[in-house]
Amino acid sequence: MTDKRHLIDFSTVLAAAVHDMKNSLCLLRQTIEDLTKAMPTGNAEANEHLATAHYEAARLNTGLVQLLSLYRAEMENLPINVDECFVEDIVEELKANNKNYILHKKMHLEVELQDDINWYLDSDLIHLLLNDMLVNATRYSKSKILLRVRKQSGFLIFQIEDDGPGYPDSMLKATVIDIQDFDISQGRTGLGLFFARLIAEAHSNGDNRGSISLSNGGILGGSVFTLKLP
Repeated sequence: MTDKRHLIDFSTVLAAAVHDMKNSLCLLRQTIEDLTKAMPTGNAEANEHLATAHYEAARLNTGLVQLLSLYRAEMENLPINVDECFVEDIVEELKANNKNYILHKKMHLEVELQDDINWYLDSDLIHLLLNDMLVNATRYSKSKILLRVRKQSGFLIFQIEDDGPGYPDSMLKATVIDIQDFDISQGRTGLGLFFARLIAEAHSNGDNRGSISLSNGGILGGSVFTLKLP
């Protein structure tokens, strides 16, 4: 007979470890923010290193949150907490979280937001999704990023555009395949896009469900990420 005391539920251990890593990463991100504020503006090399550290820490945090959420959802249905939210608050938080990184990358973030938009959504998950896409746009753009938010035909639409080289074909195709199809050996697991689609589709209103899409072109000529919420 197997002694159950010696059996390990690896998924539970992994979830606990991820939670602990998130706490440590939170302290690391705060330290990076403090160093950024204390660093003289004339030290370009040091500021560039801090900007890179900020980006990588943000990516790690997003990845850990994704792992926790997927564990809790057991890869089936993502639990969400929908409530009425002011969209302007989400946008302001996005700007505040990425202000230093955008500043050190010498980029300009332009926001086009219709006034007084209220919407029913999970603000934490939507912020996580948009922040991940904004950080990616900042990494690959040349100098400009555009965040557009509007209501159209019963949907709330977020668009993040940049003036970079655009999405590669592999990413343009990744929004319509399952996580099992991602090739880890190619360097991109696709987890970010899978998670974004999971969050979007968890939002529904009647027969309408949320969705994401990727394209190239737009106003700035680079990548265009679109999130539609019913």
